Order: sequence, then structure tokens, then C-alpha cells
Amino acid sequence: MSIENWSDSIVVVDLQDDPGLTDDLTGLFDQLDKKPVVDVVLDFAGVSYLNSSNIAKLLKVRKKLISDKRRLVLCGIDTNVWGLFLVTGLDKVFEFTDSVSTALATVQLGAQESG
Repeated sequence: MSIENWSDSIVVVDLQDDPGLTDDLTGLFDQLDKKPVVDVVLDFAGVSYLNSSNIAKLLKVRKKLISDKRRLVLCGIDTNVWGLFLVTGLDKVFEFTDSVSTALATVQLGAQESG
């Protein structure tokens, strides 16, 4: 799993297709239990498909972050994966940007506005 502590309050996770995706999301959730006060950027550049189990894990991570008043931003979404988010209505549930750099800027600007 490629989890990079980009700063004290932001974690960037570089995701890959299964079986790694399932392990990465489970590992991320476990890490959030230990260090909950971080915003998370999930880079989907290496992901070409999602299954229902992965979606459930994403929703679990989102719920954990929201309960801790933190942000989750998804970026680098493949066209096929984006179609799945649209069909399921999850495009309205998650926050998306085009790239990791845009996601980091979005999180940082949000932190400045609320802080």
C-alpha cells in the first residue's frame, strides 16, 4: 500500500486494481483508527474497475472521516470507474478532482477557510 503522509494533516493514498485495492482500503481504515485527524486524498490513477466490496469500503472510509470532521477527496478517476460513480449516484456523495495536486489544493484551501 502506498500511503504518503503529505503533511501532518493530509494523507495521499496511491491505489491500484484488486487485489491491492481491497487491501489498501482496509489498511487505510485501520490507519485512520490510529491517526484519525487527517484529510485523505485517494488517487485512483491506477484503478480501472471497482466492485461492490470496494464501494462499501470507500463508503466506510468516508463515514469515518466525516465523523472525525475530516475530508476525503478522490482524484485521477478512470472513465469506466467514473461511469460507475455516475450510475450509482455516488458522484453526488464523494468529492472529486482531476489530479492529486488539485486535490491537495482543495483540501488545503478548505482547511484555511474553516480554520
